[in-house]
Amino acid sequence: MHDPALAKEALATLPADIADSPLFNADLAPVPASRRDWTTYNFAALWISMAHCIPTYTMAGGLMSKGMNWWQALLTIGLGNLIILVPILLNAHPGTAYGISFPVLARSSFGTVGANIPAMLRALVACGWFGINVYLGGEALKTFAFTFWPGFAEVGGGWTIAGLSIPSAITFAIFWAMNVFIIYRGMNAVRVFENWAAPIVLVLAVALLGWVVSRADGVGPLLAQPSQFQTFGAFWPVFVPALTAMIGFWSTLALNIPDFTRFGRGQREQMLGQTLGLPTTMIVFSAIAVVITSASAAILPGTPIASLWNPEYLLGIMTSGTTPAGLSAPLIADAGTRAVVAVVAVFGIVLATLSVNIAANVVSPAQDFANLAPRHISFQTGGLITGILGVLCMPWKLMADPGTYLDGWLGGVGALLGPVAGIMMVDYWLIRKGKLDVPDLFRTNGRYAGINPVAIWALAFALAPNLPGFLFTTKLVASVPERFTAIYPYAWFTGVFIAGATYFLGMRARGEGAAA
Repeated sequence: MHDPALAKEALATLPADIADSPLFNADLAPVPASRRDWTTYNFAALWISMAHCIPTYTMAGGLMSKGMNWWQALLTIGLGNLIILVPILLNAHPGTAYGISFPVLARSSFGTVGANIPAMLRALVACGWFGINVYLGGEALKTFAFTFWPGFAEVGGGWTIAGLSIPSAITFAIFWAMNVFIIYRGMNAVRVFENWAAPIVLVLAVALLGWVVSRADGVGPLLAQPSQFQTFGAFWPVFVPALTAMIGFWSTLALNIPDFTRFGRGQREQMLGQTLGLPTTMIVFSAIAVVITSASAAILPGTPIASLWNPEYLLGIMTSGTTPAGLSAPLIADAGTRAVVAVVAVFGIVLATLSVNIAANVVSPAQDFANLAPRHISFQTGGLITGILGVLCMPWKLMADPGTYLDGWLGGVGALLGPVAGIMMVDYWLIRKGKLDVPDLFRTNGRYAGINPVAIWALAFALAPNLPGFLFTTKLVASVPERFTAIYPYAWFTGVFIAGATYFLGMRARGEGAAA
C-alpha cells in the first residue's frame, strides 16, 4: 500500500507519539475514513476474480474422483463456502470500522509482540499458496508456448531443477516476475486489476462452456455418473474431510480479510459485496467446470477424466493442431483460429491466476512480514519475501498428488488457521464487544503490549489434537492412535471451537470481557 500521503493523513488522527513507535509504518497505518472508497462492486469483484482460478476449476473434479456425483460435489463446495463466509464477515467488520489490517487487528488478541505468531502462520500458508498458483500459471504459459514454438519442449534436454523441467522452470520464473511487478505497484493497482479481471475471466469461461457443449451436442456423460456412496453412512466419512478441505480453501482470507475491508466505504458495502461474490461464484464456476469436463469427455473419448479436469490440457489439445485419438481431424482445423484461441486462452488463465494470487496470497503476507519489523520491512519488501519463500516450498511437489493436495494441504491449512480465526472472533465480538483502542495497537506500552499468554495457550490447545492427524495424512509419520485420525476430519471446526472457548474462559478468568 506504500503511500506516504495516506500515512501522514492517518497520523493526523492519532496521538503524536505514534509517529515514533517501532510498531508503526506507512503500510500498517489505519486507513483514514476519507480514503475508504471500496464499494460493493469492488468487494464482489475481488471475490469473483479470486474464485475464478484453476484450483477452483479442479475442485469438483477432486471430489468426484473420491466417489461423489456432480451434485454432491457442488453441495459440498457450496456448504463449505457458506460456512467460511461467517468468520470472513465477522473478522471483516473491524477492518472497515477502524481501517486496520490483519496483523494490526491480531495485536488486540495476541498482543503487539504475540501477533507475530498468527501473522507468520498466515504468511507461511500464503507463501505455499503463492507458489502453487505461480506453478499453475507457469504451466499455462508453457502449454501455450508449445503451440507457437513446439521446440520449446526440448529446451534443456532432460535436465531438471529440483524436479522441475527447464521449460517449466523458465515459465515459472516469468509468471513469478509478473506477480511481483503488480504488487510493487501497490494496493490501488491491486484494486484496479481485480475490477477488470473479474468480468473478463467470467466471459472467457462462459465462452469455453458454450463452445464445448455445442461441439459435444450436449453436456456429456459425467452428469449421469452415479455416486459411489449408496448410504449416508458410506458418504459421511468422505464428506466431512472434503467439507473441511473446502473451508480450508478460503480459511486464509477468514483471517486477513481486514487487509481489504480496511478500504471499505461502509459495513453494508463489504458485507453485501462479499456475500454476493464468494459462495455464488464458487458454486457457479465449479458447475461450469463440471459441464465443460463432462462435455469434453464426449468430445475426446478415451481421454482420462483426470486430464480433462485440467483446463490447460483441454485448451492445449484445442490449439495444438494435432488430431486426438478417435477423431478424424483436429478440434480446431484452421491454424489462424487456433492461434487466436491460444492467445485468448493463455490471457484468460494468466489473468485468473494472477488475480487470485496477488489478492489472496501476496497482500496478506506482505503486511505480515512488514509487521515483524515495521521500520525496516515495507509492503513491497514483504511481497518480495513472499515470492522467494513461495519458490522454496517447491509447489510442484505439493500438486503432484491430489490426495496430498486435498486432504493434506487444504485440511492442514484449516487445522492451522481455524484456531486463529476462533480467537480473533471471540476477542473482537465477545471480549472487546467491538471496541478497540486504535492508538494502543501501535504502542509498545499500551493495553495490548507484549504477548497475551491466554491467546498463545488457546492456540496451542486447539492445535494439539489435530497435529497427529495432519502428520499422518501428509505421510510424515507412519501411524498414530485411531482417535486422532477420527478427530482430524473435523480439524477446522474443532480448532475454532477449542481455541475460541479456551480464549473466552481464559480472558474471563483475567477479568476481561465481563458483562457491563
